[in-house]
Amino acid sequence: MTTGASGKGIGNIQDLVKLDDKGLVCAVIQHHVTGQVLMVGYMNREALDYTLRERKACFWSRSRQKLWLKGETSGNFLRVTEVRTDCDADALLVKCDPSGPTCHTNETSCFYRKVDADGAVYLAGDGVAEN
Repeated sequence: MTTGASGKGIGNIQDLVKLDDKGLVCAVIQHHVTGQVLMVGYMNREALDYTLRERKACFWSRSRQKLWLKGETSGNFLRVTEVRTDCDADALLVKCDPSGPTCHTNETSCFYRKVDADGAVYLAGDGVAEN
């Protein structure tokens, strides 16, 4: 293994990552500067390989059963600045520089709904989404 500027090398992500029974790993997308969580998606090996190679976030669409490059229709791509794995290698943290709103509702983040202790839900985003 090599020791790089960011630490001691321990292997290759494709060998290390633990996929679920559907061949997917959860990917938490975070703004590379603010730390805001932008979205959560799922990657298979092909999406992860594309994400690493092209430095654009790519996912496996569970509803469409095909690869989905974030921004392919909206133009709001997520440029990847860093990829990390958790200690169990069963989740990814993908730090990105978004080229526009991440959510299909035009909110900056898909997490624009706040839930109070009593379970009430409130809009707490950019004010674009109506529900």
